[in-house]
Amino acid sequence: MALPGTWRASTGLRAGAFFFNTDSYMTSATMGQSTTLVSPRETGSSPLLQCGRFELDLGRPLVMGILNVTPDSFSDGGDLSIPHAVERARRMVDQGADMIDIGGESTRPGAAPVPPQAELDRVLPVLEALRDSGVPLSVDTFKPEVMRHAIEAGADMINDIRGLREPGAIEAVAASRCGLCIMHMQGEPRTMQEAPHYDDVVRDVGGFLAERVQCLSRAGISPRRIVLDPGFGFGKTAAQNYAMLRHLDRMKVADQPWLLGLSRKSMLGHVVGREPRERLAASLAAALYGLEKGGHILRVHDVAETVDAVKVWRAIKDESFV
Repeated sequence: MALPGTWRASTGLRAGAFFFNTDSYMTSATMGQSTTLVSPRETGSSPLLQCGRFELDLGRPLVMGILNVTPDSFSDGGDLSIPHAVERARRMVDQGADMIDIGGESTRPGAAPVPPQAELDRVLPVLEALRDSGVPLSVDTFKPEVMRHAIEAGADMINDIRGLREPGAIEAVAASRCGLCIMHMQGEPRTMQEAPHYDDVVRDVGGFLAERVQCLSRAGISPRRIVLDPGFGFGKTAAQNYAMLRHLDRMKVADQPWLLGLSRKSMLGHVVGREPRERLAASLAAALYGLEKGGHILRVHDVAETVDAVKVWRAIKDESFV
């Protein structure tokens, strides 16, 4: 008997890749019942990521569109209106975004903290308006209170720059089905770039992420819900960022997939000498190298251009793609 829910296949970059929408299981999940989702396609050896209503096939790269609902993000903040945010998100989906990451607090170097209620006031209306967008919705937050409300409102992923280290963060997400992006950051946004130091950045960051996966496992969280982010630009010098990208394959933690946030970062400006909005070419170069080194999800500002670049990268790598 077919499971309730809908399969969605689309053209372009997403061709041949399916998302299983498990919206109909949300009630039973919240009642503590477990449901095993079986895909009616052959998955082969492709990694799968449980992400709220969706099970994502990571056998090909996914593009996550960045939606900042903040006045002070480093490259695209400013307009806090809900209609503008929703319109931008839908445009990114039309351009081929596989996921949308909604952020209500800037985490750029030097950024001041935002109270939880202010963050919720920015994020929740956008999250609720995009529930019918057909793609997983991620919320970028490190606050347990925001996590709980976001999950209740239907967030499919929590993207945490602090790696679920805040008191109560693990408890806020443990019983849900949402995906979890665990990032490394040395220090905190206001001061993280003042004097970052590592004995060996590749070993140290890899060791931190391995420890976080073990900690979540002890809390009963399945590895199939976890994706890792090395935290480019979060408490690292330009040289340290490039060392991590160059040796991303050496940092791999078991079979956990990578989410890479390289778009418009200062490490790119350090090389090309351009302002954030002028770093498209540099962002694409870094993203494609990240895929070569084992990346699975690209978190980007420029969705259409990244989708095109990944299409060509796939055509070069796989003759059957064209």
